[in-house]
Amino acid sequence: MTIKPLIILPDPILRQVSKPVEQVDDDLLKLADDMLETMYDAPGIGLAAIQIGVPRRLLVVDVAREGEEKNPQVFINPEIVKSSDERSVYEEGCLSIPEYYAEVERPAIVTVRHVGRDGREHVVEADGLLATCLQHEIDHLNGVLFIDHISRLKREMVIKRFTKAARAKAV
Repeated sequence: MTIKPLIILPDPILRQVSKPVEQVDDDLLKLADDMLETMYDAPGIGLAAIQIGVPRRLLVVDVAREGEEKNPQVFINPEIVKSSDERSVYEEGCLSIPEYYAEVERPAIVTVRHVGRDGREHVVEADGLLATCLQHEIDHLNGVLFIDHISRLKREMVIKRFTKAARAKAV
């Protein structure tokens, strides 16, 4: 397994809409394993392929708490098919927007249809942290960042800060 470099805001790659995965093969499963390794190394609880520069509809998550056994999950071509009216608020962060956190309100429960590592279709109903994480990562596949769910003023400040940092790094 290989740890991949993360794409960081303001890189325009993060705004690309990812393309569907055509088939589950060894290359795709290796990519998923590399993504898990990258996510654990960061450390994080979710990672979309676009965050390592691969515009494919693939994401990995593991919301096991510290001290619990790891529970890596792979979602290929995930799609939210149902959302609850009930809402929940979590303080979200993102590996592509390091060290920035903001409260985001999302549906409390989602039903996600996806293809698993086995190449078969699965449906999962998620609540709590898993529901938030899946929505956050599926947003990535659609070119949406969690900062798009906060006020315009706060979002512009974050983008300005990361653009300035990227310029300074490039010099």
